[in-house]
Amino acid sequence: MALPAPDLDTRRFADLVEDAHRMVRGRFPQWDDQHPSDPGVTLIETFAFMVDQLVYRLNRVPDRLHVKFLDLIGVRLFPPTPARTDVTFWLSAPATTALVVPSGTTTGTTRTETAESIVFTTEDDCVALPCELAAVRVGTSTEDTSEDRTSALRTGLPVAVFGAVPGDGDHLLLGLDTAVPRCAVRVEVEGDLDGVGVDPTDPPLVWEAHDGEGWLPCRVLHDGTGGLSTAGAVVLDVPAGHRTSLLDGQRAAWLRARVVAHREGQATYHASPTVHRISACTVGVSGSAVNAEVVDLEVLDAAEGVAGQVFVLAERPVLAGAGEVVLEVESDTGWDVWTRVEHFAASGPDDRHFVLDAAQGEISLGPVVRLADGTLRRHGAVPPHGATLRVRRYATGGGALGNVAARTIRTLRTSIPFVADVENVRPATGGKDAETVEQARDRGGLALRTRDRAVTAQDYEVLAREAVPEVARVRCVPASGPDLPPGTVKVLVVPSAAIGDDGRVRLADLVPPDAVLATVADHLDRVRLVGTTVLVEPPRYRGVTVVARLVARRGARTAEVRAEAVRALSVHLNPLPGGGPDGAGWPFGRSVRAGELHAVLQQVAGVDLVEDVRLYSANPVTGERGQEAARIDLDPHSLVFSFDHQVRVETR
Repeated sequence: MALPAPDLDTRRFADLVEDAHRMVRGRFPQWDDQHPSDPGVTLIETFAFMVDQLVYRLNRVPDRLHVKFLDLIGVRLFPPTPARTDVTFWLSAPATTALVVPSGTTTGTTRTETAESIVFTTEDDCVALPCELAAVRVGTSTEDTSEDRTSALRTGLPVAVFGAVPGDGDHLLLGLDTAVPRCAVRVEVEGDLDGVGVDPTDPPLVWEAHDGEGWLPCRVLHDGTGGLSTAGAVVLDVPAGHRTSLLDGQRAAWLRARVVAHREGQATYHASPTVHRISACTVGVSGSAVNAEVVDLEVLDAAEGVAGQVFVLAERPVLAGAGEVVLEVESDTGWDVWTRVEHFAASGPDDRHFVLDAAQGEISLGPVVRLADGTLRRHGAVPPHGATLRVRRYATGGGALGNVAARTIRTLRTSIPFVADVENVRPATGGKDAETVEQARDRGGLALRTRDRAVTAQDYEVLAREAVPEVARVRCVPASGPDLPPGTVKVLVVPSAAIGDDGRVRLADLVPPDAVLATVADHLDRVRLVGTTVLVEPPRYRGVTVVARLVARRGARTAEVRAEAVRALSVHLNPLPGGGPDGAGWPFGRSVRAGELHAVLQQVAGVDLVEDVRLYSANPVTGERGQEAARIDLDPHSLVFSFDHQVRVETR
């Protein structure tokens, strides 16, 4: 609890008016007409209003001092963090030669009358490699090896792609003449594909790519075949690990369509699809893009040859997590690269160090400190007078505004030959606004308490957030086990992710990137106590499926009521901020109760009665559903995950 700040002057407007009237009556007793319409009273109230405003500003002085004290202990505002997503560049025609989309290519959302375009910049070169189908093989779950069907297809003979009655594990292997990592590959299928028995919108089929050792999942960007149930094309986003490998004695860059075990209520294959022709080509390429605008080679002011000089960047704030800021100083031998440090405490007089205040966009050089004996000590080197300073590259932008929905990045701001269109097939996640002064004030007390040393669980959480302020939640828990040494702690990290309009979030988006986990682990390793082992990982997620039966009000549309009910459940059972019972995300370890969800559904617009609510634990990876339960208990440090809620809406 913060200390109560005293009011330096407790008088308000009414007190000031009363004091003025009392003074007038004492000094000018002849003024006995103090009616509100008297001009003298109007002047008194006018001056009382002005003084009241001055008193208000005077009482804000402790707030200003508080901020100045935070500045003295080194508390700086966290800059915004940018959202990231994968963007796919669609080619105007299938690739015949390698096409490079260079890093720094800018894309954005569509500009409207009320909203500016949100810019995304690619982080690496994207290379679209041409490919052709070189081999086709068919395998079943009962056979150890697959059979070559390449010659049969080339002669126009029909080929069954699975077993007579397809089962779990039956697969179709497509061998490309070259590996196509991060490329969008279109697979054209022609043949007698009708009547195989599956639901085209939900087929029990997955696509995978071989990385030389195992199979990686492919994202299906478009499936015009409905799971090989009709002639058409499948567009696959091939993962970055795709490699040429040897399978069943044949070397190629392999893709695989594999039949998986169908879920309860899911239609399965009654017969194998039969194809007459299969072809493949590259139609696009994907790459990582960040919500930022990159500034290249900005020249700063010339050095004055004194310590502690501050240079202000033209664009600010500088984004966290969007590349390192490189400062170069002109010298007799060329351009010297200076190193960014957190502070100058360990900097010597010849160390080429600088400190960056990312939120304010300020670059500071080392100061000179007068010691107790009167001597001066320089912390950091000083560029010679007149030397030119420049920043080679930095990024600006970011914020929560960059968490855009899927397929909203549709504008190509940089012209690339043979690229016709661009889109993001996944929502952008990870964007977070800059820290406010009020948030910094709350953090300042914790920072003063930890003193850059992790002792308690709260210390680990505060210091982990300093390392990666873009994450959504951090939790520190004690860890124990036969393979863990005593004194082990776990730091559970929940990344920021986009919550869809339907209230859902993808399980893959709740797993923090390896780079984020490594950053947290490196930072905590420097501040932990000797003998403490720190493990940084995502929390465990417990899948929950809700099956409910509702009665709609008269005149309500059942489809809209059902969609809103599913959304309410998904938002309530959400581990991210914005979800959960209080909007802060589902609490760690809190049980899920059917009675609580009954109340959530009853508040949905258009619902008259909630007839039945049933809970099932579920595996969000395999889709397996557990037994019905009135209450699902979570481990003390795990979180809930909404999975495949089923709501039936009736009318009376």
